[in-house]
Amino acid sequence: MNEETWEQVRAVVASIPPGSVLSYGDVAEIAGLRSARIVGRILAEDSADLPWHRVLRSNGTVAEHLRQRQLELLRAEGVLADGARVSMRRYRWNPEEEPTPGSAV
Repeated sequence: MNEETWEQVRAVVASIPPGSVLSYGDVAEIAGLRSARIVGRILAEDSADLPWHRVLRSNGTVAEHLRQRQLELLRAEGVLADGARVSMRRYRWNPEEEPTPGSAV
């Protein structure tokens, strides 16, 4: 894996706004990658300064070993889970719907 791939994934994850989530596959697609597993690997190795908690499995669940902390961080941002599942329909971020700087809202 090259440094450009690494930085593309980091940039996408860093851009997810508070109160929103993406799936590993969403991050991969936005970063121009073919595999969501690469996103997981990068986050497992290098996410201390990123909002890693905003990246979930495509079904809205988190890994069991991260569950309590991840759901706690999401809840603090207003992302509520039903049990251990976050509604991707409700909280998924669509970067294409973001207003451009300086545009009328």
